[in-house]
Amino acid sequence: MKSKTPFRFRNLTLLVVSLALSASASVVRAQGGRGRERVPPPKTTTPARVPINPSAKPDDPKAPTAEQIAETVIAFAGGGMGRAVLNQIRRNGLERGRLTRTGQDGRAEETRYELRFVRGEKAEKDKVRLDSKTPQTEFSLVYGDGQVFGIINGSPFTPRADATADFIAQQAHSIDALLRYKENESKLSAAGKEKQQGIDVFVIDLTDKANRKTRYFISARSFRVLWLEYQDTPPGSATALKYTKRFYDYRLAQSTQVPFRTVLLEDGKPMSETRISTITYGVKMEDSLFRNPSSASTAANP
Repeated sequence: MKSKTPFRFRNLTLLVVSLALSASASVVRAQGGRGRERVPPPKTTTPARVPINPSAKPDDPKAPTAEQIAETVIAFAGGGMGRAVLNQIRRNGLERGRLTRTGQDGRAEETRYELRFVRGEKAEKDKVRLDSKTPQTEFSLVYGDGQVFGIINGSPFTPRADATADFIAQQAHSIDALLRYKENESKLSAAGKEKQQGIDVFVIDLTDKANRKTRYFISARSFRVLWLEYQDTPPGSATALKYTKRFYDYRLAQSTQVPFRTVLLEDGKPMSETRISTITYGVKMEDSLFRNPSSASTAANP
């Protein structure tokens, strides 16, 4: 005789399938700036509220496991179809937007950026290029072949240690790191349930193969990542700082959920704010974009 499972998510598969059938299949490309296309408000489907016990502990048999929570986040991020849609659509992409940094003197500096990426089987095989333009200069940071290098005026340079650390942290402590936890062989653990500002949230911890740890706070209603936290020690410092990324303005981008505004805080103080103006997946990328110019020169002149 089969025993009934105590987990309240046993009907979640049916919920996700029904949500997928009702989700829009249209492709949404949000654009900003002069001459932008008019983008209809994203079609939203209010998911059924999954009953939770805010006082339940992580070892409560009625509490969902970290893997079950993560898989639900993945399902909703893919418009109800999970990895099948995310892997098909987000193989590569081009993101444009504005990054506003707050300096030590409290003054804000705005940077226009273009982020290009090509995903590999695992994060270490990804290719990422960030082109930044400030009133003073233009430069690129590139991750490829397991290393980070810079390009300015077509010539390579070695980025500052803090710039490299920030660039790596952007990828390691992100929503994508959770969405790809299986591919990256990261470990998950449940950290209970909380009520934050009247919102019920699941809390799970992710530890990647490099032993970097990220804590995610996930809405128990929408299964969106509302914010994440991690600690990091800046280069040249002996003290670890606490960083918080808060995600806002979720929209549909080619049938997948994307937060179009991200705020990064350092020990509770605003550090930067990123606003996406356009994001397009499925863009063809030339390998030369992610190649170190010095390596190309060496290959051409053995």
